[in-house]
Amino acid sequence: MLERLNQAMEHVEEHLDGRLEVAELARITATSEYHFRRLFSSLAGMPLSEYVRRRRLTVAAAEVLAGQPSLLDVAVRYGYGSGEAFARAFRAQHGVGPGEARRSGAVLNAQPRLSFRLVVEGSTTMRYRIVEKEAFRVVGRKARVPLIHEGVNPHIVEHVRSIPAETSRRIAALSDQEPEGVVAATVRLPGVGPDGSEGLNGPDGPDGFAEGSLLDYYHAVVSGAAEVPADLDVLECPAGSWAVFENTGPFPQALQQMWAEVAARWMPSNPYEYRPGPEILRVRPVPDDPEQSQAQLWIPVARTGAVGAA
Repeated sequence: MLERLNQAMEHVEEHLDGRLEVAELARITATSEYHFRRLFSSLAGMPLSEYVRRRRLTVAAAEVLAGQPSLLDVAVRYGYGSGEAFARAFRAQHGVGPGEARRSGAVLNAQPRLSFRLVVEGSTTMRYRIVEKEAFRVVGRKARVPLIHEGVNPHIVEHVRSIPAETSRRIAALSDQEPEGVVAATVRLPGVGPDGSEGLNGPDGPDGFAEGSLLDYYHAVVSGAAEVPADLDVLECPAGSWAVFENTGPFPQALQQMWAEVAARWMPSNPYEYRPGPEILRVRPVPDDPEQSQAQLWIPVARTGAVGAA
């Protein structure tokens, strides 16, 4: 897998000044597009779209400083439809506009090329199980909220508090299978930016993993009920495999660390990849210790071939 990831990074470099297809990167790494985006974001610490944008502006800066070709030619070469759009993006990364950088030789900010290498870890055991589930429904109340990587998400807190107690009781009564009780289900929205704009796909558009990207959050239960109250939101989940992870620790820090370890350690080491679907979280307080929580994280996965260790 490491060799394939580095081959994908080589492909990115070769297409910084042209059309870059995520489908081709997924083909190189023998994964799905969804899995490649998830894996890259977790390993690189940034979404693929952000990395490509930074690399393009880094390479473009060298041409700006060289004085040739014209600024408009540089803008067009790296995918910007106008000099104004290029100037805005250039200033956002480098702190100065391209014209000013060319005149003054200002200090600029470079995004180094990424490569992946093996680091020996894994001395601790990750507890997990694979569960095969028939089709089910996530039933509850939905809100569209921004993604926040660390700390409590105040938008989610506000959403949960806004649900009347009687509605919460009706939702809880619909739980009839694992994971039991009230859960949090999240669905990332590739192509939807923080301002709600849609239709921006590909490596230069929002891909659902950047801070502030929008996601659908369900305060809900997992249910097989054929009929549900009309005032509740329903998410249909097809039959498939789920990887279930558990840990105990301070909320939400322990949970967020578990999420990161699943992507960075478990996924590359096991014959599974992400598949589209909600990520479902069940959290319960630890008896006699209100600062600790027991978390159960359900990730939709699909089995692949043998794990590539290269």
